[in-house]
Amino acid sequence: MKRRLNCGGFAAAALLICSSAALAQSTPAGTSSAPAASSASAGSSKQNLAEDIKLLRKDVRSEKSKIMGAAMGLDADQSKKFWPIYKDYDQQLTKLNDVRVGNIIEYSKTYDNMTENKADELVNGAIAYRKKRIDLLANTYDKVRSALGAPLAARFLQVEDTLLTLIDLQIESNLPLMWGPEKSTGK
Repeated sequence: MKRRLNCGGFAAAALLICSSAALAQSTPAGTSSAPAASSASAGSSKQNLAEDIKLLRKDVRSEKSKIMGAAMGLDADQSKKFWPIYKDYDQQLTKLNDVRVGNIIEYSKTYDNMTENKADELVNGAIAYRKKRIDLLANTYDKVRSALGAPLAARFLQVEDTLLTLIDLQIESNLPLMWGPEKSTGK
């Protein structure tokens, strides 16, 4: 049975979770400008921030799963095949996103004292993350295609790619642009 997806509703739901995703993965970038009252409170703040990030990322994964489930429209037999594949994908994506969060935190720590080498290192880290993520998506598409056929695998890829793109946009729109020669020359 063919089913039309309500793309407007899908996009709206995805946008709702993106604000949480941005906070969950880009909040560390904003922390470098707030002065710490003491080293003890700074350590406590870092721990609280880490816990907040962990909880928000868990919420985002949960919301993504709900959106995926609604968009896929699977019957019981298809669900038994799809969800273990998706769960494995989500666990691997979470590990990849840990690397991304680390890169964002490093960016926030070094933003005001950026060097040529550090900028290059951060960009190469971001590129490596993207390559690994696209490989993970391609491998998961192949698994879903083997289990459920190409049309449902394509739907998975469309939905997941849309969600990831929205989350990426939200994260990147909250990160400051890398400064260039204008900062170092005072222009």
